[in-house]
Amino acid sequence: MTQDTRVLIALVLIFGWLILGSAYLVKKYPTAPAKKPASAPAQTAPTAPAQAAAPAPAAAKAPAKKSATAKPAPPPAVALPIITGSSAQDMVVENDLYRVTFSTQGALVKSWVLKKFKDEKDQPLDLVDAAASEKLGYPMSLGLADADLQGKLNQALYVATPSGSSLTPPVKLEFTYSDGKVQARKQFTFGTDYVLRGEVSVYDGQRFLPVEVGWYGGFGDHTLPPLQVTATESAVFQPEGADKPKPETLMPSFFGRLLSRESGPPPDKMDIPGPLALAGLEDRYFAGIILPGASDEAFRFGRRVWTPPDFKGKEEEKPRPLFATLGSAQAKPLSFRMFVGPKDLDLLKAVNPPLDGLVDFGWFTIFAKPLFMGLRYIHDHWVNNYGWAIAILTIIINMLMFPLKLKQIRSAQEMQRIQPLMKGIQDKYKQYKLNDPRRQKMNQEMMKLYSEHHINPLGGCLPMVVQLPILYGFYRVLELPIELRHAPWIWWIKDLSAPDTFHPFGIPVPILPTIMVISMFLLQKMTPMAVADPNQRRMMYLMPIVFGIMFYKLASGLVLYFLIANLVGITQQLYINKRMPLKQAALPVRKTVEAKE
Repeated sequence: MTQDTRVLIALVLIFGWLILGSAYLVKKYPTAPAKKPASAPAQTAPTAPAQAAAPAPAAAKAPAKKSATAKPAPPPAVALPIITGSSAQDMVVENDLYRVTFSTQGALVKSWVLKKFKDEKDQPLDLVDAAASEKLGYPMSLGLADADLQGKLNQALYVATPSGSSLTPPVKLEFTYSDGKVQARKQFTFGTDYVLRGEVSVYDGQRFLPVEVGWYGGFGDHTLPPLQVTATESAVFQPEGADKPKPETLMPSFFGRLLSRESGPPPDKMDIPGPLALAGLEDRYFAGIILPGASDEAFRFGRRVWTPPDFKGKEEEKPRPLFATLGSAQAKPLSFRMFVGPKDLDLLKAVNPPLDGLVDFGWFTIFAKPLFMGLRYIHDHWVNNYGWAIAILTIIINMLMFPLKLKQIRSAQEMQRIQPLMKGIQDKYKQYKLNDPRRQKMNQEMMKLYSEHHINPLGGCLPMVVQLPILYGFYRVLELPIELRHAPWIWWIKDLSAPDTFHPFGIPVPILPTIMVISMFLLQKMTPMAVADPNQRRMMYLMPIVFGIMFYKLASGLVLYFLIANLVGITQQLYINKRMPLKQAALPVRKTVEAKE
């Protein structure tokens, strides 16, 4: 194979890695839970699987260390007033951003709707999976060392203050329950943004009990296909003191687990002790991040299996949604803040500490972020359509890189011009094996040929290398930002973040990838190749088909970018061929010394 053939194959492999790496390349699982500070007792696994008995914080179960000195007797229990509701009712907290529905039975979150976003069924997006939560526990369920008390408090009828079925933020909603022996209280303060302030406590008349609060049943858009839900949801955590909040992924995707067999199966339970700046659950576009109120609070993550009512698959195919809990071994109320909303950079930056690290543009953030800002500016100020914004930004990028492309084309034309001389040198030494020392003379003659014609053999490669960071940055820009979620372009393209979904007569037809393959083939036919062998040329003509297969299931926004880039390339090549043709000089007759045996 010639050098350009090898470069083209390498680029295909590199680009394939860029596309698949974000899903396949993941961190390995920890082989053992992280060590806890000596003062913090270890937590244990959940004890009750039902909604009424969410996982208990085993911090409270840890036996007390024996002390040489006798402990003072606990104070006598204080008689608590009986506070209980008469019947279960729903409490709705609603503004322009969200609609959160609580039930006074257990003081649990039954629904958390983000009003500005739709799910895959074009309904307001509910981040709570009601079916899974019914079995595994609803968000804001309590966890206690005493499983019976835990189940009782998660089923008790609380009294809500203020009363009323509909509340508008800013508002403080308080739920209280007491049976005369134990009192449970939950306070939730909603502002005008996506941040919730919470405090939960359980008091037994003598002291506060160590308590845990969690989000169970998974997080995100649950109307997606099950495989896609599993592939996008993850749990994240960020140690306190980091320069910039950039969460470490604890639970990789399904595809990552599939290819990281050496890492072992995903843990069903993982304790992450404090101090942490933040932790929580996320999917591709949304996040539920808990910000601890104290450094002694610890997180617990895991997956729990449940069986949907209409499930007919195998046991190993049952859904295993993530859960996240926050708890403390200390006998005191548990306080926290929680961001539940879209992974919008402006919104994430406004949180304290900033959460914009949740949107990770990868290695080439220095290129990706300016590209994203440019894309958003074009959308907001020029066209108000992200499809056309992608097209305009692609044209701008390709025009700016035109000098590099011209250099690449000129190099290919020069290499094509001296192909007969190169082939003559190669034929002269073809009878020698690759490890034969005499093959070194062939390389010397080739370098001399390049020098005589003032050709840099890497001239066609360097422009490609320069473009790779921009290419990868643009790929991340089109993959991550929530602005492209369900963003339409024209006609059948209703979601630039999803693959081309045109289905005439129920048959999927990838129109956009097909047009991209055709445009790539035309551009390849018009562009000079530094390849003389017909077999190698035919192999290179297969590259558009390879790209078409790779792009078939990718976001239509990314396919649109490459299609527009190909159309711009065709236009530029027509201009070069007509206005800037390479002056052909006659090849000198080279006298070469025949290789000696």
